Formats: sequence, structure tokens, C-alpha cells
Amino acid sequence: MKAVVLLDFWASPFGQRCRIALAEKGVEYEYREENIHGDKSPLLLQSNPVYKKIPVLILDGKPVCESLIIVQYIDEAWPDRAPLLPADPYARAQARFWADFVDKKVRRCSPCVRSMSSIRNTAFLVPSNVFTHQVCESAKKLWTPKGEAQDAAKEEFIEILRLLEGELGDKKYFGGDAFGFVDIALVPFTTWFYSCETYAGFSVEEAVPKLVAWSKRCLERGSVAKSLYDPLEVYEFVKKIFG
Repeated sequence: MKAVVLLDFWASPFGQRCRIALAEKGVEYEYREENIHGDKSPLLLQSNPVYKKIPVLILDGKPVCESLIIVQYIDEAWPDRAPLLPADPYARAQARFWADFVDKKVRRCSPCVRSMSSIRNTAFLVPSNVFTHQVCESAKKLWTPKGEAQDAAKEEFIEILRLLEGELGDKKYFGGDAFGFVDIALVPFTTWFYSCETYAGFSVEEAVPKLVAWSKRCLERGSVAKSLYDPLEVYEFVKKIFG
């Protein structure tokens, strides 16, 4: 049996992607909670010396970093169980495109970060220092006091969600009837929607009802339900970090 270890932090949507993928495959693993606000463990620093952040999947002593890469690796390492990416090359390319869209747009515009100092203390929210400035500038606009800047940022965020809703259409999941890669990439962010709504003053469900209905369908899956935390727990975490 392969020795599988996941270095993670409970509230991280990126770590949750990995947890969902492992659960879909029925893979048993050792979960190791990392202290993102204090000294990073020697194992994390050794396993991810470039970015020094979670999540990291370690399989038989070999580390794999970056959540979407980890999910694809899980799919390839256990190919005989619940495929996460479609077999058709074009469909696979489309799935990767939309997962990349989630990383570049939803993560960047979602009000999960508030200031540069907060970002430095929440490594699980930021892909790397390269994106730090971009994330900060987009998120600060959404967290600022009421005004034109915040309204514009909300509209940008909602428009991104509407694009995703358009891609989903009337399908059960993004890949059709089968739960897969894009669903795993996006669904962890839905537990942050309540915090977004509370801080920025808008309703995600009013803006994108089909997307919210999709998120509820995802939560009916055991792999998702056991990997995500209640939005109120996430909100309490957000309050502790951001005030």
C-alpha cells in the first residue's frame, strides 16, 4: 500500500480540493495540519522549498505541490477509480481551461484577503508571491467601505460567477453527469460565499441561482460533504483574521 500524506490547513479551499479528490478515489491518507500563522514545519519546508505553502501531497516520500496539479496527479496515480478528468482530449483541455479560470479569476477576486499584511499571514490563500500584488489590489476593493470602488469590485466578482454559471448551463456538473475536475476546483470556494456576502453586502444566490444549486448538489456527495466546512465556521475564521 502506498504511503500517502497530505500537508494542509483546515480552512484552505486549495487543500479541500485535494481532500475531495482523495475521497473520490477512496484513498486513505495521513492528514497533517500545518500552522500557517507560525513556524512552518520542517517537512513542509523540505517538501515545498519553492513556495513553502500548503497543500502538499506526499506519496511514498515524493512531494507534489499546487492544488490543481495535485488533483491531476491523484487522478493519474489511481486511474482505476472514479476518473476526475474526461477521457476525450478536447474535453480534458476544456476542463483544465475552466479550472485555470477558477484559479486566475475566482481566487483573485474573491474577498478572502483584505490587506498586504493579511496576505502575508495567510499563505493558503495565495498561490505565490508573484500574484500577491494582484490578489491584494482586487480583494482590497471588495473589502473597502461602501462606495464606487467596492461596487465595481462586486460587479466584477459577480460577472466572473456568471461566466461560470453560463459554462455550467443546465448540466448536473460542469462535466455533465459526472462529478469531476472543474467541480473540485470550484466547490471549495462556495463555503466562503457567506463571508463574501456578509462583508461586501450582496447575495450570491440572487446573482447566480444555478451555480448555488450546483454547489448544493455537490454537497450531497460524501466526498464533498466531509471535506468542506460549514460556511459559518469559515466566517468565524475570517472574522478572527480580518476583523
